Amino acid sequence: MKRQVEYQWHVRELMARMGMRNSRDLVEPLRERGITLSESQIYRLVGQDPERIAFKVLVSLADIFRVEVNELVTYTATDMRAQRPKKVVGSAHEVPLMEAYRPVRARIHQADEDS
Repeated sequence: MKRQVEYQWHVRELMARMGMRNSRDLVEPLRERGITLSESQIYRLVGQDPERIAFKVLVSLADIFRVEVNELVTYTATDMRAQRPKKVVGSAHEVPLMEAYRPVRARIHQADEDS
């Protein structure tokens, strides 16, 4: 069974708690921790859910906001049921037997005694 994992990125919320209103407010705190990112990179980091992130950036953000990493990103995982392909009625490769079968009414004839 497959599992679907989804995550929520909480940097924008944590910035609001710290009184940071603009993604540029992160430039200097990140530089203090040895991370140099352009303003556009930081804007994407704040405004979008990152597909991947450097571990050093992740822990630096946790340090800046004074939170644990699990407060920066939370996730949910759900089991996925295998999707069965839909059957096409009347296709050449498969005929549903119960729908194709029609019983024929039987007639019982009594045997002639002469024969």
